[in-house]
Amino acid sequence: MQFHLNGFQTGDPTVHEPADELANDDTLPEEVDVLIVGCGPAGLTLAAQLSAFPAIRTRIVEQKNGPLNLGQADGIACRTMEMFNAFGFVDKVLNEACWINETVFWKPDEANRKNIMRHGRIQDTEDGLSEFPHTVLNQARVHDFYLELMRKSPTRLEPSYSRRVVDVTIDHLKSDAAPLGAENYPVTVTLERIDPAYDGEVETVRARYVVGCDGARSAVRKSLGRSLQGDSANQAWGVMDVLAVTDFPDIRMKAAIHSANAGNVLIIPREGGYLTRLYIELDKLKEDERVASRNITADQLVAAAQRILHPYTLDVKEIAWWSVYEIGQRLCDKFDDVPAEEVGERFPHVFIAGDACHTHSPKAGQGMNVSMRDTFNLGWKLASVLLGKCSPEILHTYTTERQTVAKELIDFDREFAKMFSAPPKGSPEDKGDGVDPKEFQKYFVKQGRFTAGTAIQYYPSLISAEPTHQHLASGLEIGTRFHSAPVVRLSDAKPMHLGHTVKADGRWRLFAFAGAGDPTAPESGLSGLCRFLSESSDSPVRRFTPVSDDIDSVFDLRAICQQGFRELSLDAFPQLLWPRKGLYGLHDYEKVFCPDQKSGHDIFDMRGIDRKTGCLVIVRPDQHIAHVLPLQAHDELATFFDRFMIDVQ
Repeated sequence: MQFHLNGFQTGDPTVHEPADELANDDTLPEEVDVLIVGCGPAGLTLAAQLSAFPAIRTRIVEQKNGPLNLGQADGIACRTMEMFNAFGFVDKVLNEACWINETVFWKPDEANRKNIMRHGRIQDTEDGLSEFPHTVLNQARVHDFYLELMRKSPTRLEPSYSRRVVDVTIDHLKSDAAPLGAENYPVTVTLERIDPAYDGEVETVRARYVVGCDGARSAVRKSLGRSLQGDSANQAWGVMDVLAVTDFPDIRMKAAIHSANAGNVLIIPREGGYLTRLYIELDKLKEDERVASRNITADQLVAAAQRILHPYTLDVKEIAWWSVYEIGQRLCDKFDDVPAEEVGERFPHVFIAGDACHTHSPKAGQGMNVSMRDTFNLGWKLASVLLGKCSPEILHTYTTERQTVAKELIDFDREFAKMFSAPPKGSPEDKGDGVDPKEFQKYFVKQGRFTAGTAIQYYPSLISAEPTHQHLASGLEIGTRFHSAPVVRLSDAKPMHLGHTVKADGRWRLFAFAGAGDPTAPESGLSGLCRFLSESSDSPVRRFTPVSDDIDSVFDLRAICQQGFRELSLDAFPQLLWPRKGLYGLHDYEKVFCPDQKSGHDIFDMRGIDRKTGCLVIVRPDQHIAHVLPLQAHDELATFFDRFMIDVQ
């Protein structure tokens, strides 16, 4: 972590200097740049990201009367942990969460089918998939970390609670090209206060952009005339968080349990060492029947779990939370306000994210994760457009990228839920749709990368290039998230992960992997790249970085060399790799790295980097790889950014 750039300061370095104008009282302003509706995971991810930009006026509203105290979602995938690292609170999650290390599988005991027996176990996440584990933590605590981050941000952003959206209207005649600060607020949102002191009071907010993160019954989505389309599996499930005494040996493991005739259970150990979540299969629903009509009680859920776990006992002492739900997969046809036939004619101003545009069963642990990554994808794009760095055309990529991911998720969830709910093959309940427990285990292993969130790959678009030079970095595929690896920082010999330099600050990363030979030699590809970026009139750094800003405020260039850190000296590198910044023109000494030779984990080998030529890996602000280029491909580098960035010189 870097601080003291603009002068020595005492106290907590994570608390930023407040912006000059702070207006976070409980009265909503008449005009904002971004209005976020909903304080769930998606909304708070977006709010936290935008709160880092003092020039962007962001507000977030929520219908509930205060922060969430007990959350429904709990699974945190490896990819989401990487995202939390970019926000700076992954260590808090690691310390507090329950780590999911193994998954065990149980099936009916062949000797006595009334009983269950363990038939398999696997490592939950394959080695090398991520430097972070799969964890479980109450959703409310994730909210807490985001809210704390927002309070420490330059804008000191706080949610405005007890607001219900009444109406959202869009004036499509307003200009899309108006710069930040111009009078251009095409979206009008009407809200009703529902807190006792102001009950019934109506507020009107005009916004440049509105993002509906307001759940499956989204008022923002309905205002767009969009709906969730899909089907239901007519299968009821219960879920409960319990403190219980049991002799079931795998209660602190993730456990998938198929009984012969009593149903199925998924066990998820929770944080704190004692709490356990149970997903419990209930009876099939009739056609068009809703689970609410069953009037299911918590006692019925406990009794069902006890039957499934036989011959093991389960004595529930306390139920922290419980609910019942129906399995269903639903998807919205578009995640913004622009009809497909008008994409080339205008830009979006209203977006939906999370459950507002896709819903599915909770057992795969994807809902919260995918929702947060929706707005992590959207946040930097909104910031780039509002700050005048990028064309509004990039906003179209939100729907194209995230709806594809949601469709893949729903397809996976449909198959996963079907297999989990099916009776064991050969059991009395098998009507031809039974599933071999071993096949379920094989499917679980096969989909491991998807559930970890690391298999997502964005297709070529305005901001994601064709894989013309992919062979130069075979382990860093364009469109996937940047897969971190160990390195040693040259300036201070600190072992660290290269991916941890990517923060949620809206900057593009240029990772220059040096080729063979001396990387500091004038004829090296690295030196040539630095000269181009520093001196050429076509350089993206020169064209798109405001003169008044630090040289790395838009593009953060980092070099990774093949030599050990004791073989190189920082002062031999071009000035762009130890630039002067800030109030005093202090050097940034943290931009050159070497392989971690002591650990034996050489990043060049791990990520398939061409050792002879090296390469340039361009990483988007949301940690996804946008391009892989030869170090000498200066024209291609300039052309890529020229497609969507705005010249500020």
